Amino acid sequence: MSPQKTLLLTGASRGIGHATVKRFSAEGWRVLTCSRQPFDARCPWPGGEENHIQIDLGDPQSTIEAIERIRDRIDGRLDALVNNAGISPKSEEGGRLNTLETDLRTWGRVFHVNFFAPIVLARGLCNELAAAKGAVVNVTSIAGNQVHPFAGAAYATSKAALKALTREMAHDFGPLGVRVNAIAPGEIETSILSPGTEKIVETLPLRRLGQPSEVADVIFFLCSPGSSYVTGTEIEVNAGQHV
Repeated sequence: MSPQKTLLLTGASRGIGHATVKRFSAEGWRVLTCSRQPFDARCPWPGGEENHIQIDLGDPQSTIEAIERIRDRIDGRLDALVNNAGISPKSEEGGRLNTLETDLRTWGRVFHVNFFAPIVLARGLCNELAAAKGAVVNVTSIAGNQVHPFAGAAYATSKAALKALTREMAHDFGPLGVRVNAIAPGEIETSILSPGTEKIVETLPLRRLGQPSEVADVIFFLCSPGSSYVTGTEIEVNAGQHV
């Protein structure tokens, strides 16, 4: 009987992250979750608090220090790392922050969470990923490829950078037997949808919002044997929004 596989997932508490925990748990994986918040007892998955690591990914020192705590829980091997955490700050009125309005501290925090944390975690856990011949999935965004009516400039550029990082990581981690890919979700039905999203949906070839479970299915595929010869790619999960 093969050993239970382990996933480390950032940004697990809602939406795509929540669906990803459910998908992997249903397949028998152990899921370690990371977030700024303590474990919420309402989260309905196995392992609970024992499998939760509290990290502020916006703080580089906190992220680096968490690597040893993660190592203590994974017994020398990590089958998958999914970098899903992302922040997209808004203006005080709740609007999109553009390049003229975003202050430097905001740019810095967005890039620490959305861009630097993924490589800090992957590099810090490189030996464990290699031992498992594991997979890394970076969650980018449709906003990384085109100006979006709701996603701010810092968020969009951090996701574009994460797409490029995926390519670089695939090149560097490949000789270790570790695959690195990205998924770029479009308009997914979560609690953070902005008013006006329905106007975008009318233009999509599939004419509907995506479900978090549909994104989780693609993440699972990229961590499974079915994608064993796939690395360095970004899969669009957006109902054809990019065409």
